[in-house]
Amino acid sequence: MLDDDPANPLRRKWLLRATGASGGVVLAGAAIPFLRSLAPSKAARAAGAPAEVDIGQIAPGTLLTTEWRGRPVWILHRTERMIAQLREDDARLADPRSRHAQQPPYARNATRSIRPAFLVATGICTHLGCVPVYRPEVAPADLGGDWTGGFYCPCHGSRFDLAGRVFRNVPAPVNLEIPPHEYLADTRLRIGADREHPA
Repeated sequence: MLDDDPANPLRRKWLLRATGASGGVVLAGAAIPFLRSLAPSKAARAAGAPAEVDIGQIAPGTLLTTEWRGRPVWILHRTERMIAQLREDDARLADPRSRHAQQPPYARNATRSIRPAFLVATGICTHLGCVPVYRPEVAPADLGGDWTGGFYCPCHGSRFDLAGRVFRNVPAPVNLEIPPHEYLADTRLRIGADREHPA
């Protein structure tokens, strides 16, 4: 039994341990809500979560705009004629082989896609972040002589082909970004995750 002598070393040790344990409990109790407050909110997690899109209703030649991480993402269902046009654009493009890393490795090809019929691209110009417009068929004299259609940024005149590859001598320095994506089924696309970058 501890006596009331203030010089008793056992009593001092017991008080130090009791105080330390109490302080640890209080610290843990305060730390848990603090650490939880640093975690992203449900809205922030949802904004960064992958987005699933039904592509079965997108007619050939049609562009669908969806959203992922607060940015527009285009899904273009290209026709056979559009795919053939991509081969003719190479000589006029700044980076026809997509050497600059603006796409996942599986989209570093002539169509910049997993399936040639579908382009999945972030709809933001790589110059100053404007949103280009879809202009699939344009007379060459309308917007730059050698451009036959694709995506046109009206802010500063940057032009991209139907694979999101930038033309030479325009303000945009690189091709449009291709986000990570994968096909879950023939008509189901998931944007923001793939086998290499799971959600």
